[in-house]
Amino acid sequence: METLSSAVTIPVAGAALAADLVVPAEANGVVLFAHGSGSSRHSPRNTSVARVLHRRSLGTVLVDLLTPQEERVDARTAELRFDIGLLADRLTAIVDWLRAASGVTALPLGLFGASTGAAAALVAAAARTDQVGAVVSRGGRPDLAGRALSQVRAPTLLLVGGADEQVLTLNEEALGQLPDGVGELRVVPGATHLFEEPGALDEVADQTAGWFANRLH
Repeated sequence: METLSSAVTIPVAGAALAADLVVPAEANGVVLFAHGSGSSRHSPRNTSVARVLHRRSLGTVLVDLLTPQEERVDARTAELRFDIGLLADRLTAIVDWLRAASGVTALPLGLFGASTGAAAALVAAAARTDQVGAVVSRGGRPDLAGRALSQVRAPTLLLVGGADEQVLTLNEEALGQLPDGVGELRVVPGATHLFEEPGALDEVADQTAGWFANRLH
């Protein structure tokens, strides 16, 4: 069996979203990415993490959560990237689509969220506790998930840069709102919000791959 790599269009309520689906041969799971503020499925940080997941026999789905028209509006107003309800509804719809999509229906599913996408991922995980097996937040804003945090059941890893002090504080507060035994906070020493320091993103990718490899069964 060879690696499956394809560009797909995922239908959600009122929109059609462009996505890149990669499923390695003998994949053990698939991870749906939720990008952060002002980003897209082409985010170099997310694609870098995705390549490491592929080497660990994990499939990935990188998707644009906004349509091209919505992205043009958001570029001017920056309002849609913070609409956690909209982003979470779309992620939940994508989870449902993946459960019915050829080639990945039987694979355990994880969610990887960055920045505001992490909040949307946690809300989606709370809405689909029977479908989402694990969550990773990279430099995320889990605090924006609000009351949904207490309903998350999937093992959740919060990865934060040690120099990203404000976001670290917000993650510490969010960790306290997750159910006991669900969340774990890990700090990448010296890293800032985008993990641009030498080796920082490699550490994120390794931690992420290990988390999903050990928890998606």
